[in-house]
Amino acid sequence: MTALAAPVFLVACAIPDGGLFRAERYRDVHLYGIYADRFLRGELPYRDVFVEYPPGAFAVFLPPAALPGGDYNFAFKSLMALCGLAALLAVVLTLLSMGARGARLYGPAVLFALSPIALGPISLNTYDLWPAALTVGALAAVLRGRQLLGFGLLGLAVSAKLYPLVLVPLALVHVWVHAGRRRALQALAVLLGAVLAVVLPFAVLAPGGLWDSLHAQSSRGLQIESLGAAVLLAAHRLGLYEATVVHGATGAASRDLSGSLPDALATTLSVLQLVAVAAVWLVYLRGPKTAERLVLASVAGVAGFLVFNRFISPQYLVWLLPLVLLVPSGAGLVAIALLTLSLALGQIWFFHYSHVFQLDGIVWLVVARDALLFALYVLLLVRLKTSTPSSEKTSRQRGLRRTRAIPFAVARGSQRSA
Repeated sequence: MTALAAPVFLVACAIPDGGLFRAERYRDVHLYGIYADRFLRGELPYRDVFVEYPPGAFAVFLPPAALPGGDYNFAFKSLMALCGLAALLAVVLTLLSMGARGARLYGPAVLFALSPIALGPISLNTYDLWPAALTVGALAAVLRGRQLLGFGLLGLAVSAKLYPLVLVPLALVHVWVHAGRRRALQALAVLLGAVLAVVLPFAVLAPGGLWDSLHAQSSRGLQIESLGAAVLLAAHRLGLYEATVVHGATGAASRDLSGSLPDALATTLSVLQLVAVAAVWLVYLRGPKTAERLVLASVAGVAGFLVFNRFISPQYLVWLLPLVLLVPSGAGLVAIALLTLSLALGQIWFFHYSHVFQLDGIVWLVVARDALLFALYVLLLVRLKTSTPSSEKTSRQRGLRRTRAIPFAVARGSQRSA
């Protein structure tokens, strides 16, 4: 299935503006090239150069700069296309681990192969496919009984973006139940080792700069595309509030709403973000620890992390893309529809950001996009809470003691699939 969908994915990568064989570059790819070039000239990130990205991002920033020819733009896009292919394989493997067959398997694979068209210019011009591929790859490995590999990938994902942290407690509980406490502790040790292997060198050589980078990200104001800002943008258009857009006050580039109310909403969003993620963890803990519920909880957790983040950029929807395709049954179709509409709205204003910053009528598209993401989170949380009688029955039939042995045999047999 992956071999059939891969050529479709590569063709789709070439279609959008800024696609695989196009010279245009959008978003931050030029900044990645500057970081890489300065690193190769001996300037250490975080110490000599302010970097707003986590250390794990350099795993994809540096290789394109080291290749001969000097075409960083094309090399980086090619690397992101490879990450997309890896994510496609992980989606297929995860679906097979969940027992998907026929349309339930082929449909998500085809949709992911066509996803660069929906993503538009951001598909290959940001590095978000890197943590997205690692995250869904970690999920696939855990579900197929490769717990240590899965947690190693998850550690690399956390070092590149913070959002995969959402999956750590969920995956740890799943491993604890199905493989035992010792295996769960080993997996956690592998995750911590992977994170430290990437982050520790920078922390030792440039502790102040690394802290400044983390602080710049976490202390951002209320970015104009966030859910809290969307409420104020709607109020502004209705004449109920006077919004003011300013450049972000931290080293991390952004356009924020200024004032005491936006500042209060930014703090509120951070609290709600923690509550949203914790709600997913609690709901997951109260039900059977099946593969389906682990996937649902993972998608819901990432959705909650994203929708209540004080900073939302169009490329962040890449985090959700491979995960949403894993959602089973009718909820999966609704989730895909909500995410597709969100992507479409983002593409409409992508080339008209100046109108968003000027608070023109196009901000209603931002409001609609954030409302759709909120609806996606609620849908997934409700689906997790009500899932599924058949899973509960299966869990009771196996029993917690028997599941420690059975998944290893199943996983070893299923590794030859796909």
